[in-house]
Amino acid sequence: MTVVKQLRAALPRHCLRSSTRRSLGYLSFDVAVLATLYVVAWRSPVWLAPLFWFAQGTMFWALFVLGHDCGHGSFSRRRWLNTLVGHLTHTPLLVPYDAWRLSHRRHHRHAGDVERDEGWHPLTAAQVEALPWYVRVLRFRLVPLVFPFYLTRNSPGRVGSHFDPRAALFPAGSRAAVKRSVACCGVMALGLLGFAVVAGPGALLRYYLGPYVMFVVWIDIVTYLHHTGADVPWYRGIAWSFEKGALSTIDRSYGVFEWLHHNAGCHVVHHLLPEVPHYHLRAAASAIRPLLGARYRDAHEPILPSLLATARSCHVVPAHGGVVRYEPLPSAYAPSPLGRLAGSRPATR
Repeated sequence: MTVVKQLRAALPRHCLRSSTRRSLGYLSFDVAVLATLYVVAWRSPVWLAPLFWFAQGTMFWALFVLGHDCGHGSFSRRRWLNTLVGHLTHTPLLVPYDAWRLSHRRHHRHAGDVERDEGWHPLTAAQVEALPWYVRVLRFRLVPLVFPFYLTRNSPGRVGSHFDPRAALFPAGSRAAVKRSVACCGVMALGLLGFAVVAGPGALLRYYLGPYVMFVVWIDIVTYLHHTGADVPWYRGIAWSFEKGALSTIDRSYGVFEWLHHNAGCHVVHHLLPEVPHYHLRAAASAIRPLLGARYRDAHEPILPSLLATARSCHVVPAHGGVVRYEPLPSAYAPSPLGRLAGSRPATR
């Protein structure tokens, strides 16, 4: 019996059952909170806008997490409802739902594999040197703002835009679904353009771009910290297995936001058993943690210090070896000062 089958067998049976009614309840709550925030923001002085951006962007992120459940089929057992809710929660954020669902499936299938993982996968020093200067700036200095560039260009070393149905990211049989999702985002973009024309660019910034940037910060920080840490192993070739890769991730705690964003920090069990709905993740984690022992990584330090420490020390992995871990960049490629990062090559090798 595989490790995953053993863990699945150890779960309380309810952990594997999704409830459409319960999922729709969470969706309704998030929409109601977001709508209330918009009504209050509209009646509030403009100088309070940044406060609302944070709150609204946090709820954008909460809705995205529910769409993420749809992509895994854990929102509902009704496939059509997963597709509908996935589009309703992703399209307003200009994320093509089916394109993201398919690339995210690749991430789960190859998690922890240096050569095949999708998203926050590590690079070697030589790969970093070959990157355009602006990609290095984004990757090492602007981690919380990477997501839109990932959608349009994909990760370094991975080819294909989420807005290109012909990209190698997607199986040929899924291109029609990707086209549909991209078309939905096109309609959303036209709606935003029309809003800017009618209400003005300032209104677009106040009511959409500000919250959107906050959403981007959330998704980048959470996904980055899920898979980045000095003690997190990555694998090459035959050293990799699905179980090893699924365990090369970390649980993080976001305090009060953990409930608001639907237990997104409970990530180890999610990679092992992605069919578990978000509202059962805590119970599932409690059931499997004793079986995994030290292999279950659960960070307890505050998020901001963790983010700063990780960004300072986790840059590249060795070019050789079946099991590798993040290391700081060699000083010649270090992401500080900015001028060195932005394009100059080292004098010696």
